[in-house]
Amino acid sequence: MAMLSKLLILLVLLITLAAAAQDLSFIYNGFKSSANLSLDGIATFTSNGLLMLTNGTKQNQGHAFYPNPVTFKASANSSAFSFSTSFVFGIASEYRNLAGHGLAFVIAPTRGLPGSLPSQYLDLFNLTNNGKESNHVFAVELDTIDGWEFSDINDNHVGFDINGLTSVKSTPAGYYADHGGKFTNLSLISGKPMQVWVDYDGIRKQISATLAPIHVDKPIRPLLSLDYDLSPILSDTSYIGFSSATGSVETSHCILGWSFKMNGQAQALEISQFPKLPRMGPKKASKLLTIGVPVISVILVIVAASGIVYFIRRKRKFAEEVDDWEIDYGPHRFRYKDLYIATKGFREKELLGVGGFGRVYKGVLPKSKVEIAVKRVSHESRQGMKEFVAEIVSIGRLRHRNLVSLLGYCRRKGELLLVYDYMPNGSFDKYLHDQPKTTLTWNQRFRVIKGVASGLLYLHEEWEQVVIHRDVKASNVLIDGELNGRLGDFGLARLYNHGTDPQTTRIAGTLGYLAPEQARTGKATTSTDVYAFGAFLLEVACGRRPVETNQDTILVDWVFSHWLRGALFDAKDSNLGTDYVAEEVELVLKLGLVCSHSEPEARPSMHQVAQILEGEVPLPEISAFAISASGVTFRNRQGFSDLVLSDPSFVNKTFSCTSSIAGSQLSGGR
Repeated sequence: MAMLSKLLILLVLLITLAAAAQDLSFIYNGFKSSANLSLDGIATFTSNGLLMLTNGTKQNQGHAFYPNPVTFKASANSSAFSFSTSFVFGIASEYRNLAGHGLAFVIAPTRGLPGSLPSQYLDLFNLTNNGKESNHVFAVELDTIDGWEFSDINDNHVGFDINGLTSVKSTPAGYYADHGGKFTNLSLISGKPMQVWVDYDGIRKQISATLAPIHVDKPIRPLLSLDYDLSPILSDTSYIGFSSATGSVETSHCILGWSFKMNGQAQALEISQFPKLPRMGPKKASKLLTIGVPVISVILVIVAASGIVYFIRRKRKFAEEVDDWEIDYGPHRFRYKDLYIATKGFREKELLGVGGFGRVYKGVLPKSKVEIAVKRVSHESRQGMKEFVAEIVSIGRLRHRNLVSLLGYCRRKGELLLVYDYMPNGSFDKYLHDQPKTTLTWNQRFRVIKGVASGLLYLHEEWEQVVIHRDVKASNVLIDGELNGRLGDFGLARLYNHGTDPQTTRIAGTLGYLAPEQARTGKATTSTDVYAFGAFLLEVACGRRPVETNQDTILVDWVFSHWLRGALFDAKDSNLGTDYVAEEVELVLKLGLVCSHSEPEARPSMHQVAQILEGEVPLPEISAFAISASGVTFRNRQGFSDLVLSDPSFVNKTFSCTSSIAGSQLSGGR
């Protein structure tokens, strides 16, 4: 009898929970300030009834959740209930074709998703929990960035995310018209409102998502469907809502209306009651401007003489070189005038540093307000310039979190200007040498090392062409706002197809990082990049430059001598103190010696280097590489050591000279 009573109580409880789930239904046709939602981050309600997840700022995030937990299952082992939701969103960016990073409808066991990150993580996950089964998170992402680390299909897609940001299934944004089923593309960052329907059939175990412009009824054919049982994913009770994040582009993510229904069809939204989306980006010309142009024209006619003189002087000041072949590179070419204004006339106050082939200035683009770094590179002749610019444009398509993006170029009066992303924390070498004001911890240094290795692996093996950087060194590693290392300065980089032999015979690079065979033949290869990376490893671990003329020291020889007498740890940077992982320091020192081997065949590939750093494969014993005192020493290598030690001006100086073929004739010192 007691057992029967317990069963009846349990049955009543299950019926009550099911009824509660069955009854849950709500709709928001616009959002008043009193709307019953839980907000965090920068999410807020506007006076006209918008739910603003982000507000046009950079590197920010926002959540909006229904405040009460929602019952998705009657018990831990039961099947998830069916549900239906619909919402209207809009993404407005300061650019026409660029935004970041998107938004997502999310079901999660906690409200607010503590510890989540902005940018590519969409304020859903972070570095440590992304992809873990313990998350119990289901999301439908509207992603506007092509994130290589999450295997995104493009920068404008809809995807189903289960416990992580690598979508289980995704497809380009668009919809299928009801008549004929023709697919029509949609731009998520168009600034126009669009409606999304998300449905889960708990009986068939099927998820579907449908997207359409606000004026189009729900298409019969969904954009995305997937047979998937959400029962193991969803907790008994979870929270539902939205998550959004921005990156380096000013973007606003808005929700205009939202409807939800458990075990039924969500109520249709009243589109006519919705507020208007905010406007971002360049504004249309004002009436004052359209009226003022004729007036200004008349004034210019009256003062024609002075106007012509002013025009000629200004044109000369901002004159550029533009050839017919550059038409195809239009999107990658910057106006000199914009770069001049951005850097405040390339004034000394904006100078970031002086490096190989030119000076680097900080700038802010006048229209977009994006921070950039502009490198002025001189060139003596037009020979090879077409090929050189073609390679720059190709390199500009590289996208990796450990590479500084090359945004484009400009040519003017005997110089080439290269435009990069601005890195706020400067170059890595300033944290290593000359009594740095800030000393990075070993964990931070090791993270930078692994980041640079990942970037080089991408250049050598993972992009559509092989990219040889040719100038890997600490001063060309930039530190971003999150203290990630990014390899930059592609002014000397060269491309060739996978499986072919690089033909360049121009000696280029920095003494101390230059492989001995490159000094003999002038031929740069992936192996010469590995050699330079080895010098970089030793530089980071020891806090010393690869060549120090004041002490008559070659760093590779110096570290190797410590290894020979069993005192390798004495070579580490004294600034590390005691806060370091001994095994990691030893690994970096030994790997630096292996990568710096005088014979190219004995050096590992960057794929092997990355595996060793991640602990996936062991580091071969140094003796296995048959390294001897003459095998790693930089001395006796075609006279370069004598040149460096006799002339201090060569130390850490980037140079380029043509050995036997015609190439882009670049010259100039830092």
